[in-house]
Amino acid sequence: MGDTAVFKIAGTELTLSNLDKLLWPEDKYTKKDLIEYYIQVAPFMLPHLSDRPLVFTRYPNGISGRHFYQKNAPEYLPEWIKTFPWENEDGSENQHIVAATPADLAWLGNQACLEIHAWLSRTNTIYHPDHLVFDLDPSEGSTWQNVVDIALLLKQTLDELGLRGYPKTSGAEGLHIYVPVVGEYSYEEIRNLGGGIAGLICTLLPDIATIERSVARRGKKVYVDYMQNVIGKTLCAPYGVRPRPGAPVSAPLYWEEVSQVSPADFTIKTILTRLKRIGDVFQPVLSDRQNLDNARKRLGI
Repeated sequence: MGDTAVFKIAGTELTLSNLDKLLWPEDKYTKKDLIEYYIQVAPFMLPHLSDRPLVFTRYPNGISGRHFYQKNAPEYLPEWIKTFPWENEDGSENQHIVAATPADLAWLGNQACLEIHAWLSRTNTIYHPDHLVFDLDPSEGSTWQNVVDIALLLKQTLDELGLRGYPKTSGAEGLHIYVPVVGEYSYEEIRNLGGGIAGLICTLLPDIATIERSVARRGKKVYVDYMQNVIGKTLCAPYGVRPRPGAPVSAPLYWEEVSQVSPADFTIKTILTRLKRIGDVFQPVLSDRQNLDNARKRLGI
């Protein structure tokens, strides 16, 4: 790739510019590196983005520069990229981008979209989430081992409730646990069950886990965040990139790996080798739809 060039990606022609722009200065990773990553990871990432409204964080001058969130598609969005209209509480409307092709991801990379955040529901079932999610978010002073201990107890709890959870690194310092569900529950029902499970975890591990929403009151505990289960809330998508040194990505894991790895192990330069070797560990999240009725009954929710 030169600095500016026209490419045909999976049959779609688009112009890519400023390809030598450093996005990760310490690592010498450029916009070209980001775009190439998105194109190569597309077969694994796109199924998890399919028909989902997306939100982005853009870093036009790299991870050290000014960044901004983008919910609304820009006026210069190519006509071949799909959008989904959503009316906000204040009556305004956003046209959310919905990525469907490798060219879509390449275009987003060209906009320096380092973070791709996906809704928990799809456009055709927008009020019914596909997942119950837990975001294990460490506070300053908590450790990765704390996150691991909470995640393993969460797995044990899900097992006892007859549910299957699937972990992935957040791409930062935490873990996300996805529980795929049948599409018949409201966000409120999902969130209430998540709150019951998170509260139980914090009762069993009170020294390291909390559901305290105030950052100032969490101390050094890991926040067991179930409040992401709200319409319009998002999590970093599987294989999504993060604006941190090393260019880490949100990497799906086998449960037995959770205590053996570090989030920094998975980057835009290492994850593709793993994907070629073992495929998409998160594939079951797309199909393992679970009924929550028994779990809700057992917790009195």
